[in-house]
Amino acid sequence: MSHELSPQLLESFSRDFNADPKNQVISRAARRSGLLEAAYNPAVSQRLNRTFSIELDTDNVTNQQQSGRCWLFSTLNVVRHNFGKANKAKNFTFSQSYNFFWDKIERANYFYDRIIATADRPLDDRTVRGYFDWCQTDGGQWHMAASLIAKYGVVPTYAMPESFNSNHSQALDMVLADKERKDALALRRLAQAGDQEKLEAARTDFLSQIYRIMATALGEPPKTFDLEFRDDDKNYHLDKGLTPVQFYQKYCATDLDDYVVLANAPDHEMNRVLHLGFEDNIKGGYPNLFINVPMEYLEDAAIAQLKDGEAVWFGNDVGRQMDRKTGFMDLDLYQLDQLLDIDSHLSKADRLATGIGESSHDMALVGVDVDGGQVRQWKVENSWGDKSGEKGYFTMSADWFREYTYEVAVQKKHVPAEILDLLKSQPIELDPWDSLI
Repeated sequence: MSHELSPQLLESFSRDFNADPKNQVISRAARRSGLLEAAYNPAVSQRLNRTFSIELDTDNVTNQQQSGRCWLFSTLNVVRHNFGKANKAKNFTFSQSYNFFWDKIERANYFYDRIIATADRPLDDRTVRGYFDWCQTDGGQWHMAASLIAKYGVVPTYAMPESFNSNHSQALDMVLADKERKDALALRRLAQAGDQEKLEAARTDFLSQIYRIMATALGEPPKTFDLEFRDDDKNYHLDKGLTPVQFYQKYCATDLDDYVVLANAPDHEMNRVLHLGFEDNIKGGYPNLFINVPMEYLEDAAIAQLKDGEAVWFGNDVGRQMDRKTGFMDLDLYQLDQLLDIDSHLSKADRLATGIGESSHDMALVGVDVDGGQVRQWKVENSWGDKSGEKGYFTMSADWFREYTYEVAVQKKHVPAEILDLLKSQPIELDPWDSLI
């Protein structure tokens, strides 16, 4: 059955709108200042008072600028806070550009392998199309960052500073994606022809070209560097000739093997391990495994880790009910349904299932306010510089965390044994178009 929008029906819509005088008042406010400003609820500031019963000693924030490296920034923020606590250097920062360089090389390597493995499928195959669509995007996961750190280590910011292309990655991503998609077509043809020798030679040559692009855009990563800093007590430290891996192993008290990612994706089967193999970025690295559990496990583990003095990486849908200027994140921040006299509420499961919900951003929890066993609010370290929120820190309500957080990376000691035991089971392999992408 089809329905035509007749003039009579449209006229009835207009009569209904104009029958209520308040609609014109609301329309004038919305047109003047925008829907979000017109729906803004100032009462939120009375609840989110930026005071926390548990709070890490942090200071400066980082800035990913115009790039999609939040997953890398937030992971390195967890590591740098651990470094700062162990070495009394809370404002010490790591180079995101360094690990970003290696991520692009590793992604290209993984992409070429996947293209060769699926060369017998048509280009419009949904999985093949997923690989092409994901080719050299900036987004990522905790385990992707952990894999990079485990293999390549880390370096201080001064050893490989940010460049224009790391801060503004759109052009770089476009060049890499165009290049790798063209390479993919050539690799598919060679694989289909069964010419293994030419296939391997082409693959190696293509990777060499990707390296050249990255070295041109970001500069080559340092092989060694001198660690030099003054700690919070003004004591001078110098350690010469460290490799990035040596630096990480010697100075960074973060055992990456000791972390799991708990997920809350209610459109998936609960109490199961999910594998997002589509986003694995390093051969032999950590697989993107999520233990899908009810939300209280994520909350309890995050609180326990903060009490233990460590920040918590978490993936969330930051574009929902968030104000960049104040840094408030609250379910009642923008009362759009009340403004427009509609009901647009969807459950967390329905948002994921319909594509509205997504884990669009990663940040770090650095504080929480607990009153009588109940969470009131969370302190969030973002990577948008110190001009957003309160000097770069956001305040998030307990309800926002439950509704829009999808993943937390926590140490295993903060997770019940029966949940960890789920890792012994066979993971559910997620498709390249899954809602958790």
